[in-house]
Amino acid sequence: MTYHYRHTPGDHRLIVTLHGTGGNESQFHGFVEQVVPGASILSPRGDVSEHGAARFFRRRAEGVYDMDDLWMRVEQMADFVREQRVENVTRRCIGIGYSNGANILMATALKHPHVFDALILMHPLIPWTPDACPDLAGKRVFISAGQRDPICPMPSTEALLSYLGDQGAEVTTHIGSGGHEIRDDELMAAQTFLKEQAF
Repeated sequence: MTYHYRHTPGDHRLIVTLHGTGGNESQFHGFVEQVVPGASILSPRGDVSEHGAARFFRRRAEGVYDMDDLWMRVEQMADFVREQRVENVTRRCIGIGYSNGANILMATALKHPHVFDALILMHPLIPWTPDACPDLAGKRVFISAGQRDPICPMPSTEALLSYLGDQGAEVTTHIGSGGHEIRDDELMAAQTFLKEQAF
């Protein structure tokens, strides 16, 4: 089983973009093409439908995940990216995700920390306490959030930041004053981080 996806072939750098609920494979693909020209870019479309909105895993309610489905989809995502790393002869793989895309990206990194070399997580929500993951030590992670985000409240973001710090990850943050939307200054900060990591 694989995803419907958009692919721009390129060099040894593979950048995987993961959209938010209701988005698609084009949500960040063009953005990454402009920021990191020449890189291989892979943008899968979530294969779970929530009232017609594409997602990467099921949930029972807002902020309440179907954990069995999540971990099954994590294995699917990890296998998919590994296969693409081999096919693209990739030496460096960066994941960028927003909302639901950020959540599947972080969950995949928790179970398979070597699939992605760096993570860009915009408005992630991890509503459980993950087990310790020493292999996250030294991992470069960008996290952005909104102080008034009703979907990913700041206490949850702070808990994730604390967890990643305890694992030894190198975390860059951008905390804005807004809600769940992506603001221009946030996108600029993510762009700076992506350029730094995509060498």
